[in-house]
Parts: sequence; C-alpha cells; structure tokens
Amino acid sequence: MLSHGDAAALWGFEIARGPVIEISVAASSARRRPGIRVHRRPSLEPGDVTTHHGIPVTSPIRTFLDIATQRGPHALECAVNAADKLDVVDPERLRTALDDRSGQPGVAPLRRLLDRSTFRLTDSELERRFLRLAARSGLPPPVTGARVNGYRVDFFWPALGLVVETDGLRYHRMPSQQASDRLRDQVHTAAGLTPLRSTHAQVRYESSRLEATLAAVAQGLSGVA
Repeated sequence: MLSHGDAAALWGFEIARGPVIEISVAASSARRRPGIRVHRRPSLEPGDVTTHHGIPVTSPIRTFLDIATQRGPHALECAVNAADKLDVVDPERLRTALDDRSGQPGVAPLRRLLDRSTFRLTDSELERRFLRLAARSGLPPPVTGARVNGYRVDFFWPALGLVVETDGLRYHRMPSQQASDRLRDQVHTAAGLTPLRSTHAQVRYESSRLEATLAAVAQGLSGVA
C-alpha cells in the first residue's frame, strides 16, 4: 500500500516530493524496485490499511504516525491543519488515537504538537506565523475561527475583547473585500470590541513592530498601567 509522504499526498494534506515512491508491505521481505522505497511492516494493524480513490493506502492516522518520524514540527503542523480543512481527520480524533499507540514511532512528536494548551487550528501559513508572533508579545492563546457578531474571525481573545484578522494577499486585494472588511470592523467596534488587522507584509517583514503593537494593545485592554 502507498505510505508515508506519498500516502499524505494521496489524502491531500501534503505534497509528494522527489522521484521515489514510498510504499509499505505487510511482509518481512520484499523485492527491491527502481524508484520505489519499500517499508517492510509485517506488524501493521488491519485498521492501518484502507483504500482511497481505489488505491491501497495507509489510513490517515497511520500516515500521520509515519510522516511524524520524517518531518519537523512546522511541516507536521501544516499537515494537521490541511487534514482538518479537508475533513480527512480532525486533531481531536488524531489525539485520541494516540492513546492506543503509546510507544510507537511518531506518537511523541504528534503529542507535542497536539497538546491542548498549545495547538490551534489555522487556515494559512500567514496565520501560523501570526500565532507565534502573538505568543511572543505576551498574549494568551486565542480562540481561532470563532463566530463573533455574525462573522468568522481569525483570532479572538474574549477576556480582552480583542479581535485580530490577518489579511492575506489572496483574499484582501479587491476593493469589494476591503469594503467588507471595514464593515466587519465597524460591527465589532459597535459591539464594544477592539478590532485589529495585520497585513501580510507586517507579519512577514515587520514582525517586531507588530509584536510591540500587540503587546501595547493587550496591556491597555487588560487595564495594566
């Protein structure tokens, strides 16, 4: 069956890289073939194997365990977010599945990533960068993707009454979208919240200045002199 990075690509939460295809075989030995990397795995559980688009492949959970042994934290976080957006497997189900696989390769890095106190779902690389920046500014972990005043917002701090949107290059260039953004901000302001927007350029290239702004806003909203 297809496995590791190529299985992740088939499920859609990662892009396959390189000319070598990775497969797993439920046997202790297998013939070598050019262009194919074979993982010999006679101990695979029945639930670890399924089919997708008619192709034998490791299950999403098994695939995550496999790529967790090969990928760094950043790439793994991107894959988890992509799998959730595609409804392939959500973080809570993935976290629960790890309880029955204690000690298996891949479990430890996935547990670190999915820790309840640190993991937050994001829709883009821009938002992932912003989360790290917000943490450095001293803000507590926000609620992500919440519905606030009828709108889905990127980041929400209920205790501070703070709403932050990250405006990526793709969805916030058109005048109609910019007008919609202003309306959203006005609705939040009328409801007594503090709306802030950060651009792609600020998050990517002016992170220190944005970090200082967030720290100052958080201080003001929390009533700290």
